[in-house]
Amino acid sequence: MTTMSSALSPSRPAPGAHVDERASRLLEHSRTLVRPALAEAIARLHPWVGEMAAYSLGWCEPGGAPVAAPAGGKGLRQALAVLGAEAAGAPRSAGVTAAVAVELVHTFSLLHDDIMDGDPTRRGRPTAWKAYGTGPAVLAGDALFALAVETLAATPGTGTPGTDIPSAVRHLSTALNDLVRGQADDLLFESRPWTGPEAVRPDEYRAMAEHKTGALLGCATALGAVLAGAPRETVAALDRAGRHLGVAFQVVDDLLGIWGDPAVTGKPVHADLLRGKKTFPVLAALGTADARPLARLLNSPGPLGAADARRAAALVEDAGGRGAATAEARRHIAAVEGCLDGLPRTVRTSHTVRTTDDLRALLAHLVHRDM
Repeated sequence: MTTMSSALSPSRPAPGAHVDERASRLLEHSRTLVRPALAEAIARLHPWVGEMAAYSLGWCEPGGAPVAAPAGGKGLRQALAVLGAEAAGAPRSAGVTAAVAVELVHTFSLLHDDIMDGDPTRRGRPTAWKAYGTGPAVLAGDALFALAVETLAATPGTGTPGTDIPSAVRHLSTALNDLVRGQADDLLFESRPWTGPEAVRPDEYRAMAEHKTGALLGCATALGAVLAGAPRETVAALDRAGRHLGVAFQVVDDLLGIWGDPAVTGKPVHADLLRGKKTFPVLAALGTADARPLARLLNSPGPLGAADARRAAALVEDAGGRGAATAEARRHIAAVEGCLDGLPRTVRTSHTVRTTDDLRALLAHLVHRDM
């Protein structure tokens, strides 16, 4: 089983079984806290659209029959929203509302991503477009985005001192615009050459990853604080933490896409290489003096076969791409630490310190995940 080395870990807390246990508790607590409000929001949709949304969240089968064991995601963004609000000194209710809005947008993005990528399965089940059709899945995604905005706009407490709903809606909209920008770049990268003046550069990759993955994680971490009217510098620190986390997440995902265990990741071995996806380890390797054999292989006509992909993975590692990606993820993890350490003193109560330690536990769990 391939996991990231301990070099990726933040300084606090140390990686290990106790970190995974703590993170699992935090994720479960957040899911339990957010689920009733999320279900209440989904219930406001048209029944058929609501069924597709519930299916996408892993709550039901096609036709609406409840599942015995929910197959939804781990709820990382929900946990970040709850903990981010608490770290800013905001009430827990602000974190729940933020979590619902972000989870709705995240589910919307997955619905559309699966269609764009042509993915037939997600989390071991047919994707929504395979189960219901492309048009209905697009409709469900659109409905989830509209519901996310409505959820923020209808937040209880409008007019209460400190509640800043317009800023929260703007913050979510900005994150969505960044997400779309990142997704567009990621799709366009696939048609660009591996080498030459039109090749994708590592700095372009970083911008794509921050937009595609980091924007929504930053929004999740900061949105509860925005709702509660927290100081601008607090919101900015939490948003930056999530954005750096997103780049680290994407780089680790790239590493797992080449060297991860298919039984754990759910992807075929060397899946990203077979697809010709522009990932950070490959881009970093192509920028080294040892890149010529790799460049020749990647530039050969036609898609790579399984044997070619195995050789490409070895060449990427030999050229230093794997090490460079590990170092890149490490750099962004350190930046997350700096953002959390830099939270304004006005919110650095003992409770806030415990909450930022919880955020670090989630961080360690994320970059050492065996997905």
